[in-house]
Amino acid sequence: MRGPKPAVLALSEREREALEALVRKHSMPQQIAQRGRMILLAAEGKSNAQIARELGACVDTVRSWRMRWLGWQKLSLDDFSVSERLSDTPRPGRPPQITTEQFCQLIAFACEQPKERPITHWTGREIAEEVMQRGIIKYISPRHASRLLKKGMSSPI
Repeated sequence: MRGPKPAVLALSEREREALEALVRKHSMPQQIAQRGRMILLAAEGKSNAQIARELGACVDTVRSWRMRWLGWQKLSLDDFSVSERLSDTPRPGRPPQITTEQFCQLIAFACEQPKERPITHWTGREIAEEVMQRGIIKYISPRHASRLLKKGMSSPI
């Protein structure tokens, strides 16, 4: 085997039981279950490359989750559950300016027939003007209104 040996990962009985339960849980998102499998295999002493081959993952991903788990082991399971440890960290960026409620109101409004305007279909510009006029959203560009409508109409509600 080439390269440095991966860091040794030892699990407490409580951690192992929690990970095994998480991996078996049908309602668990597969991304988190896959990470749980990585940790369980790492605890068996397998290398990052072996785990990656077995799970069909990237070696860098396995290495990253092994190191992240080792960092979390310093904290108690009472403080952070196994699923919290295996969840994605918050990503940087601006928080959304339009709430879910406003988005739903925008979609509902777009489903109405235009009554007070001499048009047959809503355009992005007209939707943006109307939702701002009604006070649903303080400001929205016509392009963003169109994007939201396209997103809303393509996803099941």
